[in-house]
Amino acid sequence: MPLTDKNSETKELILRTALDMFRQEGFESVTIRKIAARSSTNVSLVNYYFGSKDKLINEVIKILLSGFKESFAVLDELTLPPKQRLKAFLLHYVQVIQQYPELVARMITMGTTMFTSQYEYGEFMQAIGFHKIQGILMEITKEQNPELLMMMMMQIFGAIFMPALMLPILEAGAGVRVNPVEWQIDLLFERYFHNQ
Repeated sequence: MPLTDKNSETKELILRTALDMFRQEGFESVTIRKIAARSSTNVSLVNYYFGSKDKLINEVIKILLSGFKESFAVLDELTLPPKQRLKAFLLHYVQVIQQYPELVARMITMGTTMFTSQYEYGEFMQAIGFHKIQGILMEITKEQNPELLMMMMMQIFGAIFMPALMLPILEAGAGVRVNPVEWQIDLLFERYFHNQ
């Protein structure tokens, strides 16, 4: 095996181990030493590939955010009607949340502490993401006011993404049975877009 393949495998192993540990334990309690031990590498290798814990966290967050970015591709699938495109987008986005719910929740609760990858995602949302969602909402509702479109987007995001994030608390802690995401989206669309 060439050395570069071995280096890539080692870096990927460290990254996946860190992702799993951050997801389970949070950013604060995981150390470079713990990541090195769990990945059967050493602290020097982790530092060699990533430079610091913050840079490693940034790379982990980048993995998560790339999944969210991929969700937007379906909005360009013009062979589907607008509501179906929006539904497919929301389903994919929730799948990413469900893949890493603890990590997403931790990112939200970080407050103003931001990593480079989060700024990059924010820039993506400003440049492309918000416009795509507003565009599809315009198609569905014929609304033209950017402020109203932004509010509609926030309401839809909140209605679909919050239950996905709160699922463990709702089901285990509060004893609330949460219906499948597709059912939630159908209900939301039925109520929200009832005139369209």
